Amino acid sequence: MEFPYILEIAYLIASVTFVIGLKMLSHPDSARKGNLIAAFGMAIAIAATLFLYKTGVDSSIYILIIAAMTLGTVLGFFAAKKVKMTAMPEMVSIFNGMGGACAMLIGLIEFPHFIAHPEPLGLLAVLGGMVIGSVSFSGSIIAWAKLNGTLNKEIRLPYYNIINTGVMILTLGLTGAIVGGFALDATIVYGLCALALVYGVLFVIPIGGADMPVVISLLNSFTGVAAAFGGFLYGNKVMLTGGILVGSAGTILTIVMCNAMNRSLTNVIFGAFGGGGSAAAGAGSADKSYKDISISDTAVLMNYSKKVIIVPGYGLAVAQAQHVIHELETILEERGIEVKYAIHPVAGRMPGHMNVLLAESSVDYGKLVEMEEINGEFSTTDVVVVIGANDVVNPAAKTDPSSPIYGMPILDVDLARNIIINKRSMNAGYAGIDNDLFYHSKTSMLFGDAKSVLTKLVAEIKSM
Repeated sequence: MEFPYILEIAYLIASVTFVIGLKMLSHPDSARKGNLIAAFGMAIAIAATLFLYKTGVDSSIYILIIAAMTLGTVLGFFAAKKVKMTAMPEMVSIFNGMGGACAMLIGLIEFPHFIAHPEPLGLLAVLGGMVIGSVSFSGSIIAWAKLNGTLNKEIRLPYYNIINTGVMILTLGLTGAIVGGFALDATIVYGLCALALVYGVLFVIPIGGADMPVVISLLNSFTGVAAAFGGFLYGNKVMLTGGILVGSAGTILTIVMCNAMNRSLTNVIFGAFGGGGSAAAGAGSADKSYKDISISDTAVLMNYSKKVIIVPGYGLAVAQAQHVIHELETILEERGIEVKYAIHPVAGRMPGHMNVLLAESSVDYGKLVEMEEINGEFSTTDVVVVIGANDVVNPAAKTDPSSPIYGMPILDVDLARNIIINKRSMNAGYAGIDNDLFYHSKTSMLFGDAKSVLTKLVAEIKSM
């Protein structure tokens, strides 16, 4: 006996929880609860599909499904529990890739059903999900390998834009031929799948540096679109809704990040950011001088300030110094010093990375100020402390038209009265670009591991 109305109601409830959850994810205060609500909706959708969708399914199918879900749940649980904050972008890439792989497998499994009775819309849903899912899968794996350093060498094929465009056109043309019934053959479909996998690799492999967060977001939207094709194919409304939400949210986030960097999406995809940047990084710094500052001098400077702005970056996450920075903030505020955090939209390796990092140490959300709002406050700030952030404070974005980041909005830390920059060394940042801010007359370099330096700084201020 089937339960169509109960199933539809369950899907409706699940879809509503997805929308509510997504809305709540937009603010740090409600993000955790929003995630739980969306997960609850997903549990309803899965349970309804398993037990209400159809009857008469062989029990061995249920055993296989439950075994696969159990394995995936256990692996996902322990992976999420153990992942370091700095490895979150890699984990997101892997999750994207798994979603894309599912869409690809759906296409490969369902295509044979259309050979005897080809139907254009059904074929479009099958191949659309398979092609986009394949691109998302292979592209996400490359992004994962680049982010964790497994693939750390620059790979630039000659005429790569022409090659990439050619593979993309060939993939789209083959898809159109199959959907149109001109090449309705299983071997050609397998070839199309392989071509899409190759395009995913070629698409991501030239991209690097500060563009990686944008690519991750774009691949996330691809996975959502691929899932939406699956929902259309099966007539599964909750799968369709979830796919559309993920696809549209990923697309909007991609556009927002491109705007934050003042670059177009085509420039990100075809610009191959980072190519040759590393080589240029150290070239201009040989004849420049910088001054360093001791822990005690930094403590004195901050202790007698009225306003301090902290700029967190990836180096803060690597050092796991979020709890110490919160302790520093607390001590300074107890002495009547105003403290805020300046958050750049693309700080770290993925959107919201710094917000999540600081939330982990219970920093008040009200102290996290976005770039557009905080930039007007630097001129009235006594001390800016930049911790492990390079590219988002690099003045070359405003002054050097030849710089790869020229035009990208940055945090105007050079307007503050004093600039303290904590780094391990004078090496360039993630984008591989030298930073003239390090040699600014108001800048002092505080070298060392962020956690170690901040711990000593806290102790020094406490002793005053």
